[in-house]
Amino acid sequence: MKITAVEPFIVHLPVTGSSISDSTHNITHWGVVGTRIVTDGGLIGYGFTGTHAHLASDRLITSCISGCYAPLLLGEDANDRTRLWTKLARSPALQWVGRSGITQLALAAVDVALWDLAAKQAQAPLWKYLGGARTERLEAYNTDIGWLSYDLPTMLDLTRKAVEEDGFTRIKIKVGHADPAVDIARLEAVRRQVGPDVRVAVDGNGKWDLPTCKRFCARASELDLFWFEEPTWYDDVGGHAQLARSTNIPVALGEQLYTIDAFRSFIEAGAVHYVQSDVTRLGGITEYVQVADLAHAHRLPVAPHAGEMSQVHVHLSYWHPASTILEYIPWIKDHFEEPIEVREGVYSLPQQPGASTTLLADSMAYFGKSLA
Repeated sequence: MKITAVEPFIVHLPVTGSSISDSTHNITHWGVVGTRIVTDGGLIGYGFTGTHAHLASDRLITSCISGCYAPLLLGEDANDRTRLWTKLARSPALQWVGRSGITQLALAAVDVALWDLAAKQAQAPLWKYLGGARTERLEAYNTDIGWLSYDLPTMLDLTRKAVEEDGFTRIKIKVGHADPAVDIARLEAVRRQVGPDVRVAVDGNGKWDLPTCKRFCARASELDLFWFEEPTWYDDVGGHAQLARSTNIPVALGEQLYTIDAFRSFIEAGAVHYVQSDVTRLGGITEYVQVADLAHAHRLPVAPHAGEMSQVHVHLSYWHPASTILEYIPWIKDHFEEPIEVREGVYSLPQQPGASTTLLADSMAYFGKSLA
């Protein structure tokens, strides 16, 4: 499969309602920013990263793809994924200015597109191309019911619907108010409503300092929380390690980590219990698999962060032995030829060839943004 064209794109898709908020972010759209890779045989691979739909920074990603990576890809064999990943990731000039951030997000889009091509060429869904599904049941946890922008009655109503009508047995609630007592009150109300059998996780999005996290955990210890996600600043290995030693609530993190080296630092420090690797930050599937293997070697579960809204991660989670649960956020699913699907709280196994990343032409046309 000779690569004949690299065609970046930017698509901004609306989130639930008019906007959502967590402790750190407020957004109205999700950015699907990536590339189509065209081959001489007519196959087209789609890959993308997830952004906050900030057009100026999205254009930095597509500019990196078209100006930096495309010249290194044209004429190459798309099947040489490992060699091409190394060629792009370790290009001296790009490594000098990159290794995280824009260059890594752009690399993720390219790498996912190459894996999408490989599975399409094999006429197999990605999970089957990788070696087959290891599990018959991949549980979804619903994040879309717990935003801080929802007042308590709204959140409780959404939680009730998710559990009683849609069959979710796992949910995630955002925390991070200036006064953690507000979050405790919200969580107590949720726990009263769903009962003891529903697994409830919380997510701080890196907002609080370590003392605040410790005070929160002390008050929340009786609520049987499944994990505390991103309690404090994303890169603070020591702070997360201290918190992990001081509470019975497991620590989850990883959506802001760009390399296997960063994950290794947290794992070796005992600072993480649930590894939340994400193809959209890890330079794609190639390095994601390395991180998942690292976690598995330490007998830690992998619960991917859904930066690509689980279109790709559903394949990886069904296949990789470290994963049994996966985040569910339904913002972008209806804009793909094969959208993710959850029934009674369990992900359906994709059936179409590829990585489930092929966007609908109508969605690209209607929601697409100019590259300049």
